[in-house]
Amino acid sequence: MSTMKGVRRNIPYLQQQFAALLGNTSTSVKFICIVMILSYCLSFMEQAIITLSVTPGYLLPPSFWIWTAFTFCFLEIHFWEVCVDIITVGLCGKLIEPLWGAMEMMTFFAVVNVGVGILSALYYLFLYMCTSDTDFLFDIHIHGLTGYIAGVSVAVKQIMPDHILLKSPIGKIMNRNIPLMVWLVSLLLWIVGLLEGTHPTMFLNGLIISWMYLRFYQRHTNGSKGDMADNFTFASFFPNVLQPPIAVVSNTVHNFFVRIGICKKIVRRFDMSNAPPGLVMNLPGIDPQDSERRRQIALKALSERLSKDHARPWQQDRNKKNIPPLATVSISIPESTTTKPLVSPLIPPLNTNIHNQRLSNT
Repeated sequence: MSTMKGVRRNIPYLQQQFAALLGNTSTSVKFICIVMILSYCLSFMEQAIITLSVTPGYLLPPSFWIWTAFTFCFLEIHFWEVCVDIITVGLCGKLIEPLWGAMEMMTFFAVVNVGVGILSALYYLFLYMCTSDTDFLFDIHIHGLTGYIAGVSVAVKQIMPDHILLKSPIGKIMNRNIPLMVWLVSLLLWIVGLLEGTHPTMFLNGLIISWMYLRFYQRHTNGSKGDMADNFTFASFFPNVLQPPIAVVSNTVHNFFVRIGICKKIVRRFDMSNAPPGLVMNLPGIDPQDSERRRQIALKALSERLSKDHARPWQQDRNKKNIPPLATVSISIPESTTTKPLVSPLIPPLNTNIHNQRLSNT
């Protein structure tokens, strides 16, 4: 009874927080949240779950329930999953939609979810081919926004990769560490039986599909496609120790896709601000935003270097020692034929008279 009283007491507070989260958001965000609530009400019917969720045996021919690839993402069978999905969509509308726009956000939503549904179905088909177990085809129901949550984590990593979320004794946890950490946590929860096996599968597929879309195919307002920044490579999702071997494998796969025509080798156009009009430099893998970030890092390093040089006065003394001596210039003065005594104010003229007198006496 006390628990129910506590929940009822906090209901107005929760309503206020949800209203603040979904307030001032676009119509698309509100539409997704409303459809998810209605789909949750339908989840109490077994036939609705089968009809709306992706079942690998029904998505593939001969049944070919292609509509489930578009409806499975709105269906959740647990209320806490509905809350997590609404919070994720609301945060996406607050953080990502102002940068991308409503249309690009809906495009990202559709691409990631449809790709997750198809790729997850193919994964369970592969398991069926390896084990001949029909449970992988007809007892697996793929549903929810787990793949889209993975896509949002990848988008946040792209936008704010170095933002520190938590400082722990083992190190700093940044946005770049979130996608892999969440997938590992979901895998551990599935191993101990606290999470369905479809969630780690959907999350991993969401990571792959969202990264491929943002890396190679997303169109920007300046006409460019993708994000070829060095801090957004596939190897950047892994710890620094594992990045070199992962980079070798991922680069090999990418080169193979380029050869067969699936991916294109993108060459970015970088306009130099100080260059004459019409001069354009083609540099592979260079983006204006990435170049601006590198310029700021270089300026910071240069300022630190100059401050260190000014803090060391012995540097100037060492430079003085290294200065070569000035070259001596000799000027030849012709000698006079007659010697004239030099008149000095310190020598009295008496000395000269005495000298002359002595000469006369001799």
